[in-house]
Amino acid sequence: GETRQTDHRGTTSNSRNSEHLCAVFRQELSPNAGFLTGEEALETSLTTMTNDGEMSDDTFSHDSQDFQENYDTFAIEEASRRSTELKPSVKKALLRFRIKLQDAILGNYIYGRPPTFVYGIDFKGSSEDISIDSMELREDIRDISLWGIPLLPSKGHEGTDVILLKFLQAKDFKVNEAFEMLRKTLKWRKEFKVDKILDEIIASELEGMTYMDSTDRGGHPVCYMIYGAFKDNDLFRKAFGSEEKSKEFLRWRIQIMEKNIQALGFKSGGANSIVQITDLKNSPGPGTKDMRVTSKKAYMLLQENYPELIYKNILVNVPFWYYAYHSVSTRLLTQRMKSKFIFARPSKVTKTLLKFIPPENLPVQYGGLKRENDDEFPPEYPVLETIVNPGCIDSIQVPIPEPGVTVVWDLTVVRLDVSYKEEFVPDDDCSYRIPIQMEKKMSGSVRNSFYISEPGMILLTIDNSTFKKKKVLYRLKIKPTVPMYIQLK
Repeated sequence: GETRQTDHRGTTSNSRNSEHLCAVFRQELSPNAGFLTGEEALETSLTTMTNDGEMSDDTFSHDSQDFQENYDTFAIEEASRRSTELKPSVKKALLRFRIKLQDAILGNYIYGRPPTFVYGIDFKGSSEDISIDSMELREDIRDISLWGIPLLPSKGHEGTDVILLKFLQAKDFKVNEAFEMLRKTLKWRKEFKVDKILDEIIASELEGMTYMDSTDRGGHPVCYMIYGAFKDNDLFRKAFGSEEKSKEFLRWRIQIMEKNIQALGFKSGGANSIVQITDLKNSPGPGTKDMRVTSKKAYMLLQENYPELIYKNILVNVPFWYYAYHSVSTRLLTQRMKSKFIFARPSKVTKTLLKFIPPENLPVQYGGLKRENDDEFPPEYPVLETIVNPGCIDSIQVPIPEPGVTVVWDLTVVRLDVSYKEEFVPDDDCSYRIPIQMEKKMSGSVRNSFYISEPGMILLTIDNSTFKKKKVLYRLKIKPTVPMYIQLK
């Protein structure tokens, strides 16, 4: 399509270090080699590196600029790439974490039990005193996994490092704190029986309040939660009417998170976190104490047990009262967790979401072009863009030189507040213009079609009488069509 605009008024060192560190770690955790304890392995690797003159322990100081650069949002995503692409400071933290975790799993103290024996050596007696029950427990722990990914580093699964990096990032790459966080997460999952939660039917009345729909610009799965459903008093009482109901809601929220995680591959270099969009349109006001308390507990559980699994937490249709409520309910969250929140008032929902989600993936109710169960526009049809300047009329022209086809189009205007009309203009001067859609104020995304019976042009006109520029997003499709009267004949 073409556009026409008129004015209303008529006018190399780090690479070697990284490869060396990987080689040392592969040798230490080789299944065919004798296992070292974590401290022995770490001491060996660091001593070797220092003796080679390549590195010293000072290289990996947490106060160094090299280490601090890994704290931004981009680094959180990029740090899940292959270990050879990590900076030396991050790689050392990951090495320490892997060795510490290997010790804890093989030593049977990952859940917090005291390390009475490690690698078959009983520190309270001889190795012959190890019971059969303990050996069976050891075998079970060797197969321990998180979100379907084995945690034992020596198994060599690529997703293991992706998960460990998430715990490291949540704790600013402090290995001991990351290890304790992982251990508490595993213990909580056993107590909360999270591994069985996907098979449960929880709060069936809340079905439809949340759904997954496509991905953002970076490939992150997008989950939508519709809190406006709680405007229904009966539904609100079913969800928060008692302490038991609030606990059930909390368990439902964890189940939703676990379902969302199923869409993640935990692959090196992949999008290993989700975008959470919470729609607060028509949601209950600040006086709902039960909902406020339960939401606060949910935030804390997600922070403590699902580190770096939420890429962005976008709240849309945010009422004024929510800002004060949010600042109180999230005051115990870490700064890293708080930085993931993005707020959009009703007038800026589409503009905000399009920063993260391409228009072909954004549902029409949020100003995008995606329709439910729709296969009219496959991914190969690009979304085009034009700008309508303040006080101007912009016309998208679609010339059709041959008849016998149907033109289909999608169109949306960011922040609306414009008038819009559609018409067909024949090439024959003796023919009349055919109005397809009379001019009216736009209220949302538009889809329409028109059968071409003679050569001409589809004209889509946007009248911007405001004082701000308007972005128009649209896509077109032309398909051969047999007229209905011929089919009937």
